[in-house]
Amino acid sequence: MAKPIINAHENSQIAANTEIIMLVITGASGQLGRKIAQNLLARVPANRIAVSVRDPEKVADLTAAGIRVRQGDFDDAASLRHAWQGAEHLLLVSSNAAASGGDPLAQHATAIAVARELSVKHVFYTSQIASSSTSHFPPALTHAATEAMLAQSGLAWTALRHGFYADSALAMNARGFASGMLAAPVDGKVSWTTHDDLAAADAALLAGAETIDGPTPPLTGAEPLDLSDLAQYATTILGRPVTREILDDDIMLANATAGGESPERIAIMMGYYRAARSGEFAAIDPLLEKLIGRPPQSMSAFMADRLR
Repeated sequence: MAKPIINAHENSQIAANTEIIMLVITGASGQLGRKIAQNLLARVPANRIAVSVRDPEKVADLTAAGIRVRQGDFDDAASLRHAWQGAEHLLLVSSNAAASGGDPLAQHATAIAVARELSVKHVFYTSQIASSSTSHFPPALTHAATEAMLAQSGLAWTALRHGFYADSALAMNARGFASGMLAAPVDGKVSWTTHDDLAAADAALLAGAETIDGPTPPLTGAEPLDLSDLAQYATTILGRPVTREILDDDIMLANATAGGESPERIAIMMGYYRAARSGEFAAIDPLLEKLIGRPPQSMSAFMADRLR
């Protein structure tokens, strides 16, 4: 395997950072990881922050801000050893490989093994509110299994139990908001939470604002809402009726299959509705507000920003 490439900018940082405690973030080219890095810049000097990404060119702005950027891939342990060199606190942004048929658990196992090799003092992992070995939601099963691996690793660890992303509510129902009808199976209340608020909270914990061992309480918005609630908000925001129609699970499954959705995506989609109506996403907790020092953004305000 070829040796990792180190550019001139990185060389200068290596010399400067020899004795500096590094806070390392994975997946920093994604929406959440990038926002965490940006929030961390307001808390610690840039030369204490490092990120690992599959394509460093996608985070040129972070390099320009003085953050150490190195190539790292969960499928390549050698790249992680290089990218995480000097890490004291490591934030693992969970893999989404399952949606495309990949194996996130194998990737997480590799990441945890490398963290042990490097004697990382504390690992933070972006988990989810529904994390449980009995969840109806496939990603929550992965989160629970990853938390179990962390618990057995001998490392100090924190699972960041994120509320369900507010962006997902808009993505899953984009056609419904456009057509004026949210047609889906019976759901349940969900504590929708924005990437901005979660990134601010994650950065606070990574920087040591508070120490939590093991899973955090739910990091959520303050108001659990179901699709009927979202339809009402959309009606007000868009100035036209948006209604809620209940579909039988079998009809939703048949429509998704006929539409060419992959089995992996169908399992996640149908699992979401089963989990939501079982109350897996409904819990709320004041910790998020405490960490970010302000009330979380409401879903109505978030939708008003995005739907207009």
